[in-house]
Amino acid sequence: MKKITLVGLAATVLSSTLVSAAPAPKDTQFVPVPTYRSGPYSAASTAMFGGYMDYMAMLNARDAGINGVRLSWEICDTEYKTDRGIECYEKLKNKGDKGATSFSLLQTSLTYALLDKVAKDKIPLISMGSGRSDATDGEVFPYVFPLVANYWRQNVAKIEFIAQQEGGVDKLKGKKIVNLYHNSAYGKETQKILDAQAEKYGFEVEHFSINPSTGTEQQGIWLHIRRIKADWVLLRGYGAMNPTALKEARRSGFPVNRIIGSAWTGSEEDVIPAGKAAKGFIAPSFNAGGADFRVITDIRQRIYADGKGNVKEANIGSVYYNRGIVLGILNAEAIRTAQGKFGNQPLSGEQMRWGYENLNITDDSLRALGAEGLMTAVKTSCKNHEGNGKIHFQQWDGEKWTIISDWMDPDSSLVQPLIEASAAEYAHKNNITPRDCSKE
Repeated sequence: MKKITLVGLAATVLSSTLVSAAPAPKDTQFVPVPTYRSGPYSAASTAMFGGYMDYMAMLNARDAGINGVRLSWEICDTEYKTDRGIECYEKLKNKGDKGATSFSLLQTSLTYALLDKVAKDKIPLISMGSGRSDATDGEVFPYVFPLVANYWRQNVAKIEFIAQQEGGVDKLKGKKIVNLYHNSAYGKETQKILDAQAEKYGFEVEHFSINPSTGTEQQGIWLHIRRIKADWVLLRGYGAMNPTALKEARRSGFPVNRIIGSAWTGSEEDVIPAGKAAKGFIAPSFNAGGADFRVITDIRQRIYADGKGNVKEANIGSVYYNRGIVLGILNAEAIRTAQGKFGNQPLSGEQMRWGYENLNITDDSLRALGAEGLMTAVKTSCKNHEGNGKIHFQQWDGEKWTIISDWMDPDSSLVQPLIEASAAEYAHKNNITPRDCSKE
């Protein structure tokens, strides 16, 4: 097994074989890092969790942690496999003085698999910008937090963006939109909201799945997309599926600037392998790329100047790397918020739930954190575990991502009723009595 020294207090990386690691140092806030550094999707996870760990390391180096409580962490490689992810969860959930702070996941199938476990174990599950959208409802899902912008809200923003390009919402009527999705829990998550939007606005939507194991075989589907004269394609892919789609779109003659990705297709890792075929591709994001942020300057000075860090320095500022910093900010500010109620000490998962439910990251907070422009303000509650974050759109110009829209606040009028209905259905099927947030 390969061991990698991490910046901070954790030391052992769990690779493809789950093994024991040294106990987390006492008097630290223990943070599991269930990433996937192997497998077909490792590039995305390595970049994002690299930014996440760099942010925690910077806090340790610059501030001695959070209010004097240092952070410790341990990596476990899930390999993007649900069974491995469950093993990682069971291995790490009781580490540290008070157990795991939270589990931050970039794996929708694993989020689904851990819903009952985290509720029983009272450990927050953070599925920033991912996971299942109805978990926004904190009355039914008290320990799950799809922070910033859930999948359904992101999809509302995409249709609103398309409407802007077409000249108004009324121009959506009669349009043909193809939803080309990764055949997984992640890929399937937006079908419900898309169908509801199609009914509301009068456009036609066709759903086509791509098998993850054959994601590089797409020629036939793109010829079909061209043949039916689709107006737009929503590319909900992951890994090699994304650059393959862009290449096949170009070969078939479908205009790349009529393809809208998801927040998990809009990274350097998705477009650079496609070469010239990616130029013009558009994707939503809930964070900005680039390295011109004071928080990144602090990371460079405190971590990389000493020859440490979790990514190649040239990759600092990528969309996924910066998203990891956003995750670090959300988790660190939840810890800081919970400390305000429970004291400056290592906190339990149950105490941390209160911190996540009372997040209030304002514009002033972001300026103080050196993250102004990197993300938008986030405010959560017992009932709202998302925070109603904003979305902007970026376009690949062949060399870099360029922001092409203002931050958009997607319309909640369609999303919120779906969230409440879906959460209520989940509660009924699983014999869950929702808590009453009005009493908390």
